[in-house]
Amino acid sequence: MKKAILGTKVGMTQLFLEDGRVVPVTVVEAGPCTVVQKKTVERDGYSAIQVGFKTLTESRAKKLKNKPEQGHFKKAGVAATRYLREFRLDDAQNYEVGQLIGVDVFAKGDSIDVSGTSKGKGYAGAIKRWNQHRLRESHGTGPVARHAGSMGSTTDPSRIFKGKIGAGQMGCDQVTIQNLDIVKVDPELNLIAVRGAIPGPKGGLVLIKSTVKTHRVKNVESGISNNPQKASGRNPQKASARTK
Repeated sequence: MKKAILGTKVGMTQLFLEDGRVVPVTVVEAGPCTVVQKKTVERDGYSAIQVGFKTLTESRAKKLKNKPEQGHFKKAGVAATRYLREFRLDDAQNYEVGQLIGVDVFAKGDSIDVSGTSKGKGYAGAIKRWNQHRLRESHGTGPVARHAGSMGSTTDPSRIFKGKIGAGQMGCDQVTIQNLDIVKVDPELNLIAVRGAIPGPKGGLVLIKSTVKTHRVKNVESGISNNPQKASGRNPQKASARTK
């Protein structure tokens, strides 16, 4: 992971690009985040940084944070924050405790992964939760039009297999949307405009990280593809000969 920051979801809107196209974006208020702890391979077994977001007042910190947490912030010499998250960055050794991380770590055009907690829907049936088909509400169907239906066989195996979909708690899950593009960054207002939708309600905490997806760039000049399934990828010499 190269870059990361914490933020809260503001809402969705749309922006016009330079070529006149309109794109839907989600506005995120990201940072500034404070480095609270620095972990090293020698002491902790891995390299990472712990960052805090949303600084709390002293009176508010006494209500929301217990004594071990208050001591953790006091040891670092920083103000208590509402959220604490850990990131394993490639250059974690370059950060220092107390350092601020702002939205300027990202730039327009960066590809990111956004993680957040999805909206909770409460107890939901199989139709809403798993998109199952309902029965026809006609003669003889009975009051089971929206029921889950068959759960499996009878005598053999005489049980319901693990993982069988059905009614239950819906939403309130950790969701990650990968490979989103940053459309705009505003360092003055600490805002990031991300193309598309991200999980969670307005005001929900989101984690923005550099994408784990690998972006392969095609060699346009010679017409050679990096995909081995294509003919130009299997035999680059023939592909380059065709372009001459």
